[in-house]
Amino acid sequence: MKYLTLLIISILSIHLSHAQINEIGIFAGGSNFIGDVGATDYISPNQVAFGGIYKWNRSKRHSYRASVIYSKLKGIDTKSDDPRRIQRGYNFSNSIVEVSLGLEFTFLDFDLHTGEKIATPYLYTGITTTKHDNYFFLNGVQTPENTSNWAFGIPMVAGFKASFIDNIVLGIEIGARYTFTDGLDGSISDSQQRQQYRFGNINNNDWYVFSGLTLTYTFGENPCYCPGD
Repeated sequence: MKYLTLLIISILSIHLSHAQINEIGIFAGGSNFIGDVGATDYISPNQVAFGGIYKWNRSKRHSYRASVIYSKLKGIDTKSDDPRRIQRGYNFSNSIVEVSLGLEFTFLDFDLHTGEKIATPYLYTGITTTKHDNYFFLNGVQTPENTSNWAFGIPMVAGFKASFIDNIVLGIEIGARYTFTDGLDGSISDSQQRQQYRFGNINNNDWYVFSGLTLTYTFGENPCYCPGD
């Protein structure tokens, strides 16, 4: 863990003396949930997801990135391939707001000031925190606890982006979020007094996936990339 921390600090400190370029825009797409309720398909959007995104390009190969995305997570047991879930017949819906911070790495140089059309695959990771309401299941029915929590997680995103028109960059990405909670779907109650209602695999935390498009507008100073960047 110590060496991972040092590596991240070293990456964040690259080219601090250089000017920067900014990107700001939107994310629009869909979401799907992977947990103890509903289908377990990895990429199967069933709810709308949308939000804002900001990037601070520190070099031709990496950017700091922040985003806020709103969506609903929905799981329906009868949509699952698991006969036990189909027979159980649970379903849930939970609204979430995700705040994410991290680093985006491009496979190819992505210099927006060349005046040429450019494109590259990219990866993004960092940390997320997701606000969600708490529920539990009583007699098979999703029941609110009238409380909410922030769940931390790790985003694992792969995408492809290209310069589009003038200062516009268009991207497409798929990003799984591993969370440090098992309560997004109500399988574990937030209340210690309701732990008898827990169900499912208590050793596996919840996941959710955002799939969609990004559209960003670039602005800022022309970065002075030096040889070897």
